[in-house]
Amino acid sequence: MVRTFFGFIGRRGFEFVDVFENFFKEISGLYYLTRATLYCTFIEPLRGKPNKWRPVWTQMEEVGVKSTTIVFLVSFLIGVILAFQSAHQLSRLGALEFVGALVGVAILRELGPLMTALVMSGRVGAAFTAEMGTMKVSDEILALETMALNPVKFLITPRFLALLIMLPCLTIMADLMGILGGFLIGTTTLGIDPVTYVNNSLDAMVVKDVVTGLIKSAVFAVIIVMVGSYMAFVIEGGAEMVGQNTRTAVVVSMILVIIADLIFTSLFFFVL
Repeated sequence: MVRTFFGFIGRRGFEFVDVFENFFKEISGLYYLTRATLYCTFIEPLRGKPNKWRPVWTQMEEVGVKSTTIVFLVSFLIGVILAFQSAHQLSRLGALEFVGALVGVAILRELGPLMTALVMSGRVGAAFTAEMGTMKVSDEILALETMALNPVKFLITPRFLALLIMLPCLTIMADLMGILGGFLIGTTTLGIDPVTYVNNSLDAMVVKDVVTGLIKSAVFAVIIVMVGSYMAFVIEGGAEMVGQNTRTAVVVSMILVIIADLIFTSLFFFVL
C-alpha cells in the first residue's frame, strides 16, 4: 500500500517536471526566435544589410488591407453593444448622457486594441503558421538555408514589419468605428442629444488613451507574429502537424495577447 502510494506520487512528480521542462523549452525557443527577428529587422540594416520592402508591402496588403472589413464590423458591433449595456446601468443613475464618455474611453484604452488583436490572431496568426509550416514540411525552409538565405530575414521579417505597421493603423480605424457605433445608437435609439454626446466624449477622452492603445497594439503585433512563426518553425512530421500547430498558434497567441493586455493595463493604471 505504501509502495503504491509513493509510486503514484513519484510518477505524478515526474509528469509535473516534464510539463515544466517542456514549458520552459518552448519559452526559450520563442525568446531566441524573437531575438533573431529583432536583430534581422533593426540591427542588420544598420550593418549594410537593408530590408527588402517589396515583400513588406505585399504582406501589409495581406494582413492590413484585407482585414479592414472584419475589423470594422467587429469594432462597430462592439461599440453598439457597449452603448446598450452601459445605457442600461447609467440610466438607473440618471447619467444616460455619459454613455458616450464610457464608450469612447473603453474603446480607446481597451476594447479597440484587444478586439483587433484577437481578430488578427485568428486571421493572420493562423495564416502565418499555415504558410510557413507548409514550407517547413515540404523542405522549402531547408532549401533557403542551403542557398545561404536566412529564413528569419527572408520569411519572418517582412511579416513582422507588416503587422507592426498595420496593427496600430487597424487599431485606430477600429477605435473610430467603435465610437461611431456607440454614437449612432446613443443619438438614435437612446435619444441622447448629439452635441451632448460628443462633448461628453471629448471631455472624457485624452491623448494618453490613444497612446496606451497604440502601445498595446504594437506589443500584440509582436506576439501574433512570433507565436505564429515559432509554431511553424517547430513543426515536425507531415502535413497533419500543420493543422495542429496552426490551431495551437491561434490559441496561444490569444492567451498571450490577453495576458499582455492585463500586464499593460495594470502598468498604465499605476503609471499614467
